[in-house]
Amino acid sequence: MQKEALAFWLREPGVGEIRAVPLASPGPGEVAVRTLRSAISRGTEALVFSGRVPASQYDVMRAPFQEGEFPGPVKYGYLSVGVVEDGPERLRGRTVFCLHPHQTAYVVPASAVTVVPDEVPADRAVLSGVVETAVNALWDAGPLVGDRVGVVGAGTLGCCVARLLARMPGVSVTMVDVDPSRARVASSLGCRFILPEQASDGLDMVFHASATSSGLQLSLEMLATEGTVIELSWYGDDETTLALGGSFHSRRLAVKASQVGTVSRPRRSSP
Repeated sequence: MQKEALAFWLREPGVGEIRAVPLASPGPGEVAVRTLRSAISRGTEALVFSGRVPASQYDVMRAPFQEGEFPGPVKYGYLSVGVVEDGPERLRGRTVFCLHPHQTAYVVPASAVTVVPDEVPADRAVLSGVVETAVNALWDAGPLVGDRVGVVGAGTLGCCVARLLARMPGVSVTMVDVDPSRARVASSLGCRFILPEQASDGLDMVFHASATSSGLQLSLEMLATEGTVIELSWYGDDETTLALGGSFHSRRLAVKASQVGTVSRPRRSSP
């Protein structure tokens, strides 16, 4: 068992560094994990890296096993897949997912890791946290059979949402992105693809994941009467502009926030 690991730290906004960190031997009920893949949550971690987490959200934005404090120095991240090298017999040698910052090895409670099925490669398993966000978004939205649904923003999160929606009976999914090369990805997911200038109204709900004011505005404009936008973007301390004049009130449109830090109320196991 190695006694030292390398970790990525944000020394100050805009400045990162690799630090050597000591590793303790795992105690009872703990596991030592050697990292195979560590993924960046592009939107959130870009805001953390640039020091744009609002002070009012410092506690809310803490990641499991985070060290340091915003805006820095801080060790942040939450998408890690590794192999258990020491710990309970049932976990030794198993590939696991953990909500851990970027680090080559770490020791955590065994309860903090989830075993990855043997048939799932590490490259895919590291996206588990993103898929979790997508699943929670569908729980928040509650799409129904036959719904016409849009996804604005064909990044990793948008694609995960679209993939889940496309598997629902009778649900038609339209993906929107400024990059025409995303059409191929949309097709592979079983979705229609359009550019923003090709968008029209008539959708029952739209999932917004572009992290731009223009994308959020477009999402509203794509709705049918009494439709809902499910907002998946997080803007940090950026101001977001949205035109709520015109038909917003007369068509009874809605914007609903969704985020993985709190599981949708109908799916919570406790109050």
